Amino acid sequence: MKINPATVLIVEDHQDLAANIGDFLEAGGMTVDFAPDGLTAVQLCSQHRYDALVLDIMMPGIDGYEVCRRVREDLQQDMPVVMLTARDTLDDKLTGFEHGADDYLIKPFEMKELEARLISHIRRHRGEMDSKSLQVADIVFEPKTMRVTRGGDPIRLSPIMLQILRILMRESPNLVTREKLEAEIWGEDTPDSDTLRSHLYNLRKLIDKPFQQNLLHTIPGIGYKLCEEKDL
Repeated sequence: MKINPATVLIVEDHQDLAANIGDFLEAGGMTVDFAPDGLTAVQLCSQHRYDALVLDIMMPGIDGYEVCRRVREDLQQDMPVVMLTARDTLDDKLTGFEHGADDYLIKPFEMKELEARLISHIRRHRGEMDSKSLQVADIVFEPKTMRVTRGGDPIRLSPIMLQILRILMRESPNLVTREKLEAEIWGEDTPDSDTLRSHLYNLRKLIDKPFQQNLLHTIPGIGYKLCEEKDL
């Protein structure tokens, strides 16, 4: 896979691993910057615009969760964030997604898989999608600006949640299977089943919980629909 010029910040306190990741990504045509700890990462993100972050969780000072939160909330940046960690419990993954991560790789991992996921996330974040606006009930998605509103109120979503919402709105009121969602978002590099479920959980909290009518519906054992209840 090829990608137009992209700059990735690698946030990793193990120098050898950081160097190996950087060498591999640079060989594929990406430009790489490094941060050895969380505070340096936040400072660099405040000074530069990166196309993606590769973010270790366990680091001295502030951990990867807090880095992700500060990048999302304090700096208001929405570049894709791929977290790297040796922790593989569901709670760890949910914590990462709740802090704004888009993807999650367990150490040890294959460099080719990391590269493939970064390319996929960066391409989607750059808006390589249909430009026509989408609307389901009172939710409106403007692909050109990546702006989502419900009832006129703006809703801020992570890049991966934007992709899920776009697919569900495009197919509405039809059902979208789990397999179709995973294939369109991640291609052949599909993560474990908890990943999609976690993103949908967070998406539902943002687009449904503050409102009277739920639009995101789970069809047990099959997939998902974004529609009004009359279309179920």
